[in-house]
Amino acid sequence: MIRSMTAFGNARAESPQGSVAIEFRTVNSRFLDINFRLPEELRMAENLIREQLGQAVKRGKVDIRVSYTRRDSLDKAQLDEAYLSGIAEQLSAARRLIPDVAAPRLTELLSGSGGNATAFDPEIWTAMCQEATHLALAELQAAREREGQRLAQMMTACAREAAGIVDQVEQDLPTLLAEHQEKIAARLRDALAAASPEGYAHISGPELSARIAQEASLFSLRIDVAEELSRLRSHIAELDHLLNDGPSSQGKRGKSSGSAGKRLDFLFQEMNREANTLGSKAGSLSVTRAAIDLKLLIEQMREQAQNIE
Repeated sequence: MIRSMTAFGNARAESPQGSVAIEFRTVNSRFLDINFRLPEELRMAENLIREQLGQAVKRGKVDIRVSYTRRDSLDKAQLDEAYLSGIAEQLSAARRLIPDVAAPRLTELLSGSGGNATAFDPEIWTAMCQEATHLALAELQAAREREGQRLAQMMTACAREAAGIVDQVEQDLPTLLAEHQEKIAARLRDALAAASPEGYAHISGPELSARIAQEASLFSLRIDVAEELSRLRSHIAELDHLLNDGPSSQGKRGKSSGSAGKRLDFLFQEMNREANTLGSKAGSLSVTRAAIDLKLLIEQMREQAQNIE
């Protein structure tokens, strides 16, 4: 499955004790980079969140923000008057030395030793963190897959255009070969005329053979692009396989299939190498233009692949 590294997912889990909200923001990165913004009260859930994230996300920079709200039941909570009197005396004594000391909040009084408000149970809050993480990751994965499909469609369109260019070069190749053969024949006639103005009868057999071999060698080196076209076609077929048959291919290959983004990046390097060779061997303006167009399409696809996990 092609997934983008750029996405967002959030969720909230609730219980009688309160609620936990969690957000995941991911952007592209070569490796898995996790950054937490987690309240100290929920620090015990960090490893759990990290483990769940690692099972879903393999690559990218991930920012995680977790917040919580306690829902203490004020109607059931009771405050001890003696406890409140002691707090008031301590506050008065403190204000004699530090006049701007703030009064404690009601929630702080309820959670103090004099109240009987609901205690902070780590097991309950860890369970809420687990539920919120599961829901947020499901939303994150759905967003990453949707964006990944859009990227795959864009690259597929570029790949089809590249395949059309390769087809056109293959169709034009016989005509190009015939034109170059005529050019070589003309060059041979000129070369032989320069070597023997009196006529071909005065040219020795070895000299004629050497001249023909030299011209034929130059011709074959410059014009034979069939191998490059064949490799380009093979790379385009592999690209289509990666983009459209990802789930089945991963199932067959298992863990060895690796990151789709890294495989695509390597594939585009190979395609660019073949396009460069095609351009260097171009024996006509049309082939040169085809090589340039291929390089532009490959660069567009490589830019899109930078966002794929």
